[in-house]
Amino acid sequence: MKVTYEQNQAAAYGDDFKIECPTGSGKLMNLFEVSREIADRLTRIFLRDEQGKRPVYGGTEKFQRDPHWRDHSMNTSTATTAPGSVPVIRPAGRVSWRS
Repeated sequence: MKVTYEQNQAAAYGDDFKIECPTGSGKLMNLFEVSREIADRLTRIFLRDEQGKRPVYGGTEKFQRDPHWRDHSMNTSTATTAPGSVPVIRPAGRVSWRS
């Protein structure tokens, strides 16, 4: 995954090697900071926004609002971040279907 690659490159290049992130922002970050930025962005795709919608579902209202579907992508209580690390998302587990 790109985040792991960036972290490995950060260790190799050190804190003095910086690139602009996000592109066009004028803000310089070392590769470890870039890897955290990427991980944060990936995590936000699955977390609910201010309106309670998950970007991963886009405009599909069934997945956004239906109580039988809205929480099946992942359990947000399993997304954790330790101080100084990148976010880790663990799957919520199997979904049981009744026939």
